Amino acid sequence: MSYLKQERENVMVEVYELKNKPDYFERAVQIFWNQWGTEKNFKFYHDCMLHSLNTNSELPSFYIAIENESIIGTYALLRNDLISRQDIFPWLACLYVSPEQRGRKIGSQLMKHALQETEKKGHSKLYLCTSLNGYYEKYGWIHITNAFIFTGDETKVYEASTLN
Repeated sequence: MSYLKQERENVMVEVYELKNKPDYFERAVQIFWNQWGTEKNFKFYHDCMLHSLNTNSELPSFYIAIENESIIGTYALLRNDLISRQDIFPWLACLYVSPEQRGRKIGSQLMKHALQETEKKGHSKLYLCTSLNGYYEKYGWIHITNAFIFTGDETKVYEASTLN
């Protein structure tokens, strides 16, 4: 199922859950890994994303924004974003828009899509962790606490309601 994002010069940007676009799998893994991976953890991303294609579980779910058959953005909904706050979920992770597409509000549209998907999955809140200052607040995310990522570094935890 696709979700219409935006129109630019009669070209549609659509968002798909990766399990519904398996022909994009290898390209998607490469993009997710290029943005957040290290030289040692490609298999981690590949395995996680591969198993998300065939699970009956609602999480994890990986999403891709496509324009002209190219992946121009991504995000994931996860049970845990490798953070100490394992008592809260789901997590928005891997939000990315390719540099040449930035400034088109695709990131904000991906966040809206993530909130809609989260609500469809039966959750009233979505969480994220970040070290960015000011970006998510512009879109209504609320800083609720700090926590620790798997490296031991402290990070900010934000929450957004799906009921807006």
